[in-house]
This record gives sequence, structure tokens and C-alpha cells, in this order.
Amino acid sequence: MRSVAVALLALSLAAPALAQTPTPRQPTISVMGTGEAELKPDFARIHVTVATQAETVAQASAANSTATERVLARIQGLGVKREDIRTANFQVFQTPQQVGPDGKEIKTPKFSAHHRLQITTRDLDGVGRLAGEILASGDMTFQSVSFGLDRQEQGADKAREAAVRDAKRQAEIYAAAAGVSLGRLLEIRDGSAQPFEPQPDMRMSMAMAKGAESVPIVPPATIRYTANVQLVWEMAGQP
Repeated sequence: MRSVAVALLALSLAAPALAQTPTPRQPTISVMGTGEAELKPDFARIHVTVATQAETVAQASAANSTATERVLARIQGLGVKREDIRTANFQVFQTPQQVGPDGKEIKTPKFSAHHRLQITTRDLDGVGRLAGEILASGDMTFQSVSFGLDRQEQGADKAREAAVRDAKRQAEIYAAAAGVSLGRLLEIRDGSAQPFEPQPDMRMSMAMAKGAESVPIVPPATIRYTANVQLVWEMAGQP
């Protein structure tokens, strides 16, 4: 009985040591893939600002509302539908102090109201003409132009697919060079997917726009989307 008790004690002491033995880690191949996709834009968005000033917030807002109505009528007169014009931003703020060349303060109304409008058009070839006509109109200042897709997820999804293909291509190259093969796909870690569209500086003053019939805006042939993804494979075989 004593020998049995000693044996049981020895096993109980050895059990923790056996339990702590680390499990061999499965060798893996981890690769970061990048992808791109280019799609033709569906529409352009022109941003303009209607600015007014007055001595009180209420007066500045009321003046801006009146000016905005005139602007909307002019834009619609250029062939833009009312549903394609929307408010992007509206704010009323205290007019910043202005100083003349002589160092003296220039007296200005106390409050300014800015109403930013977003105009959507699908006539991409006519964007420059439309922008020129808007610039030649009063009561508004041209801000910027951008281009987009009706279904932006299509561009992002195509870029993701390209990123996965790129990751697999790299993994296969690494595996072949190391004398192993790819096993099961263990992990997919999502990265970013976003459009990349260089935006030229299209800011212009009303003084520069007087009499302009067209603005030299060249729509991009495509909008480029980029994406990246990290994939992890099980490594099969040994080098």
C-alpha cells in the first residue's frame, strides 16, 4: 500500500508539469494584399456658397434666405432639377474683424450667414459649362467640384477582391520559394477600402468669374478605389 501511495504522489506531482507543456504552434504564412479597381463616375457635385451679412443674426438669416431663393431660381434656370439641389451646410457666425492697408479696422456688418448648396449633375461633359454659368451669376461663390458613383460599394468590393487575389499570389510565391505549400485559410483580417480621386483646387472668386462661359474642368475617366487585406494560411509540408 505504501508503494501505491508513493506512485500516486509521484503522478500528482508530475501532472502539473505535463499540463504546462506548450502545444507546438502550427506554422503559418501571413500576407498583406493590396488591390485597386477603377470605375467610370456617374455624377458630379458642384458646391457653391450663398453669403450674406447683417447687423443681427435674424437679419443675416433672413437676407440669406432671400438670396438663396434667387440662387435656386437661377440654378434651375440653367436646367438643373430642384431635387438635384440640396443644403450641404448652413451657419451664422460673427463676422471676423477686417483691417485695411492703413491698419485701421474696416467697419463690416456684425454677423455673416453662409449657406452651402450641393448641386448634382449627370452631364459630366457639361460640368465646366455649368460651373462657368454658376460663377457668372451673382449671390453665390463657387467652392469645389467632386465626382462619384451611384453605388460606391461596387468600387470598394472590386478592390477587396483584387486585394485577396494579390495576397494569395504573394503567399503562393513565398510558399514555393520555401519548399512548402498552402494549407487551410485560417484568418481574413479586413483592412481599408476607399476611393482615391485627386481633387484640383477649384476655388475661384466672383471677380475672376465675371463673363466666364466655361470653367476648364476635366472629369476623371475613372474613380480609383484601393483596398488592403491580411490573410493567414496554414503551412503544409516542411521545407
